[in-house]
Amino acid sequence: MPSVLIPTPLRKLTNELDTVEADGATVGEVINNLDKAFPGIRERICDEKGVIRRFVNVFVNGEDVRFLEESATPVAPKDEISIVPAIAGG
Repeated sequence: MPSVLIPTPLRKLTNELDTVEADGATVGEVINNLDKAFPGIRERICDEKGVIRRFVNVFVNGEDVRFLEESATPVAPKDEISIVPAIAGG
């Protein structure tokens, strides 16, 4: 199963776990299965249409899914998915 690195702001939903595993053949499937295990996490990553929110970056093995196939990006069992919320500042 792919491992998912959970950022600090979302760890309250994963019982403070920083890494979890979720099954799926694509990023979207992994997010949906992640939400089954940790209800509420999907709505913080995706909008109501299932599109990854613009202020959330998702990477598969260090590659930004926005430059791949977005939620349809394929994942393999040994892949690492990182969820990184954008940080604003000035």
